[in-house]
Amino acid sequence: MSAMLQVEGLTKHFPIRRGVLRRVAGTVQAVNDVSFTVGEGETLAVVGESGCGKSTIGRALLRLLEPTAGRVTLDGTTVTDLAPDAMRAMRRKMQIIFQDPFGSLNPRMTVAETLAEPLLLHELATPGDVQDKVGALLSTCGLQPWHAGRFPHEFSGGQRQRVGIARALATRPRLIVCDEPVSALDVSVQAQIVNLLKDLQAEFGIGYVFISHDLAVVRHMADRVAVVYLGRIVEEARADALFAHPRHPYTRSLIAAAPRPDPTQRNVSAPVEGDLPSALNPPSGCAFHPRCPLAQDRCRTERPALRQVGTSRVACHFAETSEAGDSRPEAAPSEALRRRLAILDAARAKETA
Repeated sequence: MSAMLQVEGLTKHFPIRRGVLRRVAGTVQAVNDVSFTVGEGETLAVVGESGCGKSTIGRALLRLLEPTAGRVTLDGTTVTDLAPDAMRAMRRKMQIIFQDPFGSLNPRMTVAETLAEPLLLHELATPGDVQDKVGALLSTCGLQPWHAGRFPHEFSGGQRQRVGIARALATRPRLIVCDEPVSALDVSVQAQIVNLLKDLQAEFGIGYVFISHDLAVVRHMADRVAVVYLGRIVEEARADALFAHPRHPYTRSLIAAAPRPDPTQRNVSAPVEGDLPSALNPPSGCAFHPRCPLAQDRCRTERPALRQVGTSRVACHFAETSEAGDSRPEAAPSEALRRRLAILDAARAKETA
């Protein structure tokens, strides 16, 4: 599969300014040296704890936040080098679905006005045919054309998210960043939105960067998974390989942290202990070493490079020595994950029946 999106060394730092003169007193290292690719019609999931830099990566890709360093290339065009006018034209190919479907929609604009805006701005419709195109977008996303006259507060959460998806699809983009698009929705509605995204991807060949902390949804949705810890990718692999054989201790901890629905069952391995360190003052060496059960002296002084180990890219000094533990029970999906996957699969089968 050819790479549609190439990200090389993406970095985003936020300066901390204090005092009357607003001098820089520190730097929040939100994202550091992140590199990956996304092929046409492929989904790369970005997972990790809250505050690890997932959403910052997504916004920096689209230059909603200007990257501090790095290069982003879409279809051979270097997005990070574009002037403002050229960047506005490029935004037709790059869209985002926000986490909060209510906060991301203008409460004073009807759905028709919301969807007509990008169509008219990028000259994809004329005032004469824009109404028909808005109706077609709504139908594609599971709504009715007459919904166009409503305001956001007149919809349910799932319907608002469908409006957000329709707005992202309006320009027929090549890439969509999905920033936790189902985290605020009920499980049954999550299944509908995930299945809608997969169907639209199959129809239009869209590439997704799917940001989420829900491993059940990620397993159902993603082709590949990048695990982020404190602004860096610590493991990247195909979804089936990552869930079957997680090689980084942090990845295994995330899978072990998934709750079990049966209170009589206990996790074989406890999830990771402690809190995510501050990005203002990250630990030396491997950033995960203060919480890692496998940490040794080398981990405290030498940051591991992201390197190929089997079919995965892993940033761990001892990834090879831990391979023997890949078949342990905590590496397999928990019962909670299995039940969530069963719900998603059942909903998809019902919609396609």
